[in-house]
Amino acid sequence: MRSDANIAGPMADPVPGPRTEPGDTSAGVVAPRGDAARETPPPMDDTPIGRAAQQAVEAMNRAGEGLPRPARTRVMVVANQKGGVGKTTTTVNLAASLALHGARVLVVDLDPQGNASTALGVDHHAEVPSIYDVLVESRPLSEVVQPVRDVEGLFCAPATIDLAGAEIELVSLVARESRLQRALEAYDQPLDYILIDCPPSLGLLTVNALVAGAEVLIPIQCEYYALEGLGQLLRNVELVRGHLNPRLHISTIILTMYDGRTRLASQVAEEVRGHFGKEVLRTNIPRSVRISEAPSYGQTVLTYDPGSSGSLSYLEAAREIALRDPHVEQAQQAQQAQLAHQTQQAQQVAQFQMQQQPQPQQAQQHGSMAEGTQ
Repeated sequence: MRSDANIAGPMADPVPGPRTEPGDTSAGVVAPRGDAARETPPPMDDTPIGRAAQQAVEAMNRAGEGLPRPARTRVMVVANQKGGVGKTTTTVNLAASLALHGARVLVVDLDPQGNASTALGVDHHAEVPSIYDVLVESRPLSEVVQPVRDVEGLFCAPATIDLAGAEIELVSLVARESRLQRALEAYDQPLDYILIDCPPSLGLLTVNALVAGAEVLIPIQCEYYALEGLGQLLRNVELVRGHLNPRLHISTIILTMYDGRTRLASQVAEEVRGHFGKEVLRTNIPRSVRISEAPSYGQTVLTYDPGSSGSLSYLEAAREIALRDPHVEQAQQAQQAQLAHQTQQAQQVAQFQMQQQPQPQQAQQHGSMAEGTQ
């Protein structure tokens, strides 16, 4: 596994709405081929459709600006043992957003339900090579990874139903907690980010993810019982850090299903920010019908409706994550410390030089004494 800042393919043109294949007549219209398949931009007028189109253009322009590439591959574990918090949705949409920003991203689907694989439009029926084969059969990860056809630079290691029995099968295997870590280290394709979608439990699959990753990203929905069960996850992170992976830390909290019309959402957001502080992203992911609809078409919201509030929010959240690269922050802190040290040294030298120079009063006294002697 390596990161190459010089390798980033061109961004795919996201297509709003359900995907239509060339020659598909299911909607009563034959889809054109080639460049003609791209939709003509609607006029930018002051109507809801015009404003949505303008938002889409702005979102794609922001995606095309590019972001700083991490110095090394960032492995992020998306985990929360509480179900229904938008964990899988956040994984696939953040991955697509980072890829649209120019990064090369791999999604590892560790949830036996395979929802991340479905949302990315990746084949994951029972006969497809999957992450189960990597964990249990020691199959190379390179034989499992599939490209996501809608987004250039986005890849997925799918999950199949076989993964449901992996918890039991892993118990008797050697190095059962670090099998995913070894597979990722042996993967030789250049990657900027690896996002691991964990099941809503704290079994061996989640432990494998925590051992393989360095950062933990926790989605928290802005609803009642939002923090329920979070304490156990935090304790497990501490245990894994103490015994198996000293690099592991909680780097990001993202608030999902935010409804600004309700007082409850604001109260939950305030409570989470008060508890976790700077780890919480400034961007909230809104409750959005478009976000919910996109997986049924095998797409992320970024390609399903790029002008929607959900798409814009995930693009902005991805930007925040990219700009808070821990390696960059450490380098900046080291640079600031070095600059402060150099400044202190310069001040000490200047102070010493001033002490060596004669004081004006002393020079005047010496002059007066010389005149009196004459």
